[in-house]
Amino acid sequence: MTEVVGSGSKSADDMTREQAAEAMTRILEDDPDPTTLGAFWLANRWKHNTPTELAAFVDVMDERVERAVPEVEPVDCGANYDGKARTAILGVAAGVVAAAAGTPVVVHSGDRVPSQKDDAYKHVLDELGIRTELQPGESAAMVEETGFGFYYQPSFNPAVDALFDRRDRMGVRTFLNTVETLANPAGASVHLGSFYHLSFAKKVIETVQYSRAREFDRVIMFQGLEGYDDIRPGYTKFAEWMPEDGLADDEIETATYGMDFENEDLEAEDVAADSAQITREVLAGGRADHWRDAVALNAAVRIYAGGDADSLEGGLDVAREAIDDGSAAAVLDDLRGF
Repeated sequence: MTEVVGSGSKSADDMTREQAAEAMTRILEDDPDPTTLGAFWLANRWKHNTPTELAAFVDVMDERVERAVPEVEPVDCGANYDGKARTAILGVAAGVVAAAAGTPVVVHSGDRVPSQKDDAYKHVLDELGIRTELQPGESAAMVEETGFGFYYQPSFNPAVDALFDRRDRMGVRTFLNTVETLANPAGASVHLGSFYHLSFAKKVIETVQYSRAREFDRVIMFQGLEGYDDIRPGYTKFAEWMPEDGLADDEIETATYGMDFENEDLEAEDVAADSAQITREVLAGGRADHWRDAVALNAAVRIYAGGDADSLEGGLDVAREAIDDGSAAAVLDDLRGF
């Protein structure tokens, strides 16, 4: 397979589904020589993977994922596992608000995943005193009991987690950074993700379409801060896919929804600790500033994705209500007591 993809960014061939599946199988079985594996990963980075290749990688990974499906219908939030370094992580607060408004939310991440090894969902939850090193069944129970659940990669996706050291030695992102976000450990039918460029969102949506394992019947993606699933302030692209409607992309102005500030206003010195503090303060009703506005809009996106609002405006109304009436703070208390 390295010979197929490794002749250069312009002359390389694409793999067939069967070839990509064989390659991923061998990778997860720890078969390739480390030098060969590094060459294969780097060649794919030069070449850029096709949706067919990514779908094959996802399907092989899926055979090894331990899924625990809760008795509710959550929105799957697959943020980049390698985390954020400059801006606060708002997805915990937004997910809790959405849960309080009646839209269950599932998030999943690892622990300092290469290549960035920055703060991710796990680290904010740790700062909040919420259990994170859960087995999949416990994660499903968390969703059922509180409306919000965290799935920990080493527990539900150990085959990919076992590649940590080799990924770390690469020093650059590989296709695993995309594939792991589509693991869907809760068996959700709705996926919420993020992108830097619209072309990547289209590739992910095509990957979902070509995958034989993914059961998503709705995918929503938007331009996220640092590639994470926190919506970027300002003029932002938004993509939505459903089988019956196909792909629709749009551009939204976040100021229209009360998020009238710049990226710099969401910066944090200590991402995990500051994000946890912001989460506590917003959910307790102690903030009436841009942080509350950002959390409310991100919650609105999750509520809309889950089908519990017909528009972002409708989602925003119920998100604000969940903050104001103390429902979101109560969910956070439940999570800390789980």
